[in-house]
Amino acid sequence: LFLFADAFREVRKYSSVHVNEKAANINTSAFDHIQMKLFRSQRNLYLSGFSLFLWLVLRRTVTLLTQLAKEMASHAALETQVNDATEAAKKYMAENERLQEALSGQGSGKKKESTEATQEKLKEEVEHLKAELQKTSTAFQKAKNEVAAVKKQSDGVRKEYDRLMKEYERLQQSLNKAEDKKDL
Repeated sequence: LFLFADAFREVRKYSSVHVNEKAANINTSAFDHIQMKLFRSQRNLYLSGFSLFLWLVLRRTVTLLTQLAKEMASHAALETQVNDATEAAKKYMAENERLQEALSGQGSGKKKESTEATQEKLKEEVEHLKAELQKTSTAFQKAKNEVAAVKKQSDGVRKEYDRLMKEYERLQQSLNKAEDKKDL
C-alpha cells in the first residue's frame, strides 16, 4: 500500500504538463531523463497496484477456503448425527411393531407359542432379579450395620483420646509447677 501510494505520487509529479514543457524547452536529454523517470514511476504504479489487487484476491480466497473447510466439517458431523438418528429410529420402529404384534395377539400359532415362551423367559428373569434384589438388600443392611459399629467405635476412641489429652495436660501442668518450685 505504501509503495502504491509512492508510485502514484511519482506519476503525478512527472506527468505534469508544466514539467514536460519546461523539460522540452531546456534540453532534449533532460526531457528524455524526465520521460524515463515517468516510465519507471508508471511501471512501479502498475506493479504495486497489481500486487495490491492480487493480495486482496488472495486474502478473500483464503477466507473463503477457511469458511468452506469449516462448513464441510460441520456438514460431516451433521451427516453422521442424522445417520445415527435414522438408525435409532428404525430400530425403535421395528421394536414398536414387534411389541404391537405381541400385544394384539394376532398372527399364526408359531407367534403365539413364541410369545408364550418369551413370557415364560420374562417371568424367570423377574424371579431371578427379585432374588438378586433380596441378596443386595441383605448385603446393604449388613454394610449399614458395619458402618454404625465403626461409628460407635470411632466415638469411643475419640472420647478416650480426649480423656488422655486432658490427663496429659494435667500432668504437664503439675510438672511445670514442680519445676517452678525447684527454680525458686
